[in-house]
Amino acid sequence: MSDVEPPLRIAVVGPCAAGKSTLVKRLRHAGYHVRQPAQEHSYVPNMWQRLSRPDVLIYLDVDYAASKQRRPHIDYGPERLHAQHKRLAHARQHCHLYLDTSTLSTQEVHARVLEFLRQTGIHPGANKESEQEVLI
Repeated sequence: MSDVEPPLRIAVVGPCAAGKSTLVKRLRHAGYHVRQPAQEHSYVPNMWQRLSRPDVLIYLDVDYAASKQRRPHIDYGPERLHAQHKRLAHARQHCHLYLDTSTLSTQEVHARVLEFLRQTGIHPGANKESEQEVLI
């Protein structure tokens, strides 16, 4: 029997263009067990819980101006962002870290999340699945 505890599961949610994919990739590369449930596209309020059963939930947010700047080729208007915020309301209520990325660089987002994880005592764990996903 091993005394090593499994790594804590982290989920990252938020509207499109908030920086979820970039953050998830960086956290996996650092050895964290992290998933990105597509809660912004689901009408099931707690899909993030059902799919990932996280110990820690990180909510990245973005305003309309920043999302349009990040993805100028995709513009469905502010109504789409509003709809995603409604779908994400349950996750936002239950998140452990809320971070508005609108004015932050990807490096700043990564640094703030790492600082939060370190302050709460969450450390990377050996996770072969995560390492493989980064390489793909």
